[in-house]
Amino acid sequence: MDVTARSKDSIELQIASRNTPNNGDTLFSVSDFSGGNYHSSRDDTTLRRLGKRPLLNRSFGFMSSLGLSCSVLLSWEGILVTSVPTFLSGGSGGVVWAFLIGWVGVTSVYASVAELASAAPTAGGQYHWVAMMAPDSCANFLSYLTAWLTTLAWQAIAITTSYSVATIIQGIVVLAEPSYVAIPWHTVLIMWAAAVFSVLVNSTTGRVLAKFEGLVLILHLTGFFGVLVPMVYFAPHNAPSDVFTTFTNNGGWSTQALAFLVGMPTVASTMTGADCAVHMSEEVRSANIVVPQALLYTIFINGALGFAMVIALLFCISDVPAAVAAADTMFYPFLQIFESAVKSTTGACIMAGVVLVLAIASCISTYASASRMMWSFARDKGLPFDRHLVKLNKNTLPVYAIMCTMGITVLISFIVLGSSVVLSALLSLLLAAIYSSYLLACGLLLYRRVTGAFHPYVPGIDEDPIHSGQLYWGPWKLPEPFGTINNIFACLYTTFLLFWSFWPQANNPSPAELNWSVVVYGSVIVFSIVWYVVRARHYFKGPIKEV
Repeated sequence: MDVTARSKDSIELQIASRNTPNNGDTLFSVSDFSGGNYHSSRDDTTLRRLGKRPLLNRSFGFMSSLGLSCSVLLSWEGILVTSVPTFLSGGSGGVVWAFLIGWVGVTSVYASVAELASAAPTAGGQYHWVAMMAPDSCANFLSYLTAWLTTLAWQAIAITTSYSVATIIQGIVVLAEPSYVAIPWHTVLIMWAAAVFSVLVNSTTGRVLAKFEGLVLILHLTGFFGVLVPMVYFAPHNAPSDVFTTFTNNGGWSTQALAFLVGMPTVASTMTGADCAVHMSEEVRSANIVVPQALLYTIFINGALGFAMVIALLFCISDVPAAVAAADTMFYPFLQIFESAVKSTTGACIMAGVVLVLAIASCISTYASASRMMWSFARDKGLPFDRHLVKLNKNTLPVYAIMCTMGITVLISFIVLGSSVVLSALLSLLLAAIYSSYLLACGLLLYRRVTGAFHPYVPGIDEDPIHSGQLYWGPWKLPEPFGTINNIFACLYTTFLLFWSFWPQANNPSPAELNWSVVVYGSVIVFSIVWYVVRARHYFKGPIKEV
């Protein structure tokens, strides 16, 4: 058989399996030169310097990566869901200023994440960075803990988006036909349908998925105006003082400041998940430049759209009791706000339909990122059944990891039949887990930064095997001293947000109102530590050097 006819996978595997000592070919393969794709060749060389074989096709560019990140964040769509609970506990002023502070903080965090994504663009993301920066004595353990937190966080995001799709559909049906009662088993079946549809789209080809994400970017931007303009145009407006300077303390906290701080993580969560582009790095062309750019453009664009939607929503809320009551029948108060604003049930359903379409797109994008994170962790022998989860189909897609993500969603969805409160308790792991992974990565980056462990970026450094074990900055980096100052602020903000994310929305809460995230998060941490000591330390050695 002619060598040019061989699949990329077989060539990679053949080269990686050679036992010849000092084999100079281990950093290169025929795929570097196939198709004349210069950028893919350099990307694959960078990946080999990090110890990984390039097995996935690089179908994503800047626009598709940006679309992926925007669709997962769903900033302006998410603020429709999270702003009302914070509005009730801290007032409209609390929502506005919590969003602004969160926007500044998350920009700082993702700027540090972007620096790491430029230095080491791998699907493993945070746990790979932790492994390469942590001291040797604890590198494997910290990498293992970070990998579990990140993997579980992304599985929680996948479940959350499926649940959101299901409940938005049911909410729209209730809005259009008030006699309909949202039955839990209906929710479960719609969750399954959303999961199956996400799997089908993710199992096509990387090129189809990339084009789809480019389309989602357009829908994300145009849909924003499709919802904002009619709401602002038709609804009566509140006074500016009511929006910007009204603070309340409906949670029964001892001070107004405490009420504000407790409500802040709920609003800040709408800007979480931009690292999805990181976990797709091995499918992005010019990843060490495109991924950092996509991260920051995502935060800037979604921050602006989210803030505009916050202001519009708070100006247009006219009947607060009715909006709060709608949460019991239609799941989401924004559905009642839409109807109250445009004075038309049909118009409100159309506006909600825009949000629904983007929620479905978010579900597809989330499955892509969650499956790549799972695939990467399995590649390093960190998950059960890793030999199956790492398998790729003929289109070089991790279909088994995609199917496993669907299976987890299906299993967890049965909890809805018992109590949605229990499901919310499990999914409360999301914010704490993902920000813990950010804190570990940003903290170690700060440690290596101030100790001078990172070498300056040198174009072409990836082509020299002698540098494969050293830390080098990527082509995207914040200039000093701003980089160090930002890194410090990112660590402080992440710690701050983690602390307040464990607090309930009200003082002396009932079991249904209690924030169970500290229990779920603590259980995951304890289980990970115990399992690592008992079993995982014998087989998990951090990111495996495959070349």
